[in-house]
Amino acid sequence: MQVYLNKSIKEVINQFPAIEDILNDYDVGCAPCNVGDCLLKDIVEIHNLSEEEERTLLTRIAKAIYPDREIELPQIIKKSRQVSKKIKYSPPIKKLADEHKLIKRLIALIPRITEASVIVAEEDREIIRDLVDYIRNYADKYHHAKEENILFKNFDEKLDIIQTMLIDHDKARSYVRAVLEALDNKDAEGVKENLSAYRELLSEHIKKEDEILYPWMDRNLSTSQVGQLFSRFNEVDLAFGDTPEKYEKFVRELEERFAG
Repeated sequence: MQVYLNKSIKEVINQFPAIEDILNDYDVGCAPCNVGDCLLKDIVEIHNLSEEEERTLLTRIAKAIYPDREIELPQIIKKSRQVSKKIKYSPPIKKLADEHKLIKRLIALIPRITEASVIVAEEDREIIRDLVDYIRNYADKYHHAKEENILFKNFDEKLDIIQTMLIDHDKARSYVRAVLEALDNKDAEGVKENLSAYRELLSEHIKKEDEILYPWMDRNLSTSQVGQLFSRFNEVDLAFGDTPEKYEKFVRELEERFAG
């Protein structure tokens, strides 16, 4: 059993497809993940299951792998056994989660914006450029930079779950570059496809961070680290000045324009 706990989740699911359904029963939705390199043992630890849930989950996984054998279950060692299904963020992590709310409001508008835009008209092109400006300056330089340059530095950045987030960030940037290239070529379909791909990626990415990564990080941050994060995030906020208010106003205006 230990050998499978040290394999990537994608590899385990590919070899034993029934495990995907077992994980889904515990709201561990690993199959749609873009990378899937996280080890099975890390998946169990990161999702903060109770001891009873952990044992039941591992028992079911062992049965799927060894249907005709009784397997002695290993114990996943955790730093904390304080299990709560209600997510309560520390102040600095809550800042990041609150920023996600504004990003989600923006990406929710993408289908309506792309359906209404013909890309040839300068007015439509300006909306797409403003959209890209928001993504690059608020979602990326303001929000993602807090994660990459500050939050993730408190952990081993070689961890699979952090590498997955970084890969998502890079992939999102590639979609944005493709949007601008399509815009320059007046390629309406290219703009739509890449903005839609960005929306799909960020929607899943934010869900993974809000529900899995952030709670796991909060459980492993010391009181001192929490205080340092809060201070560093405040420094970033001061450096960016009225940027958050500017882009919240932008999103609100888009919501009014594309309501319905």
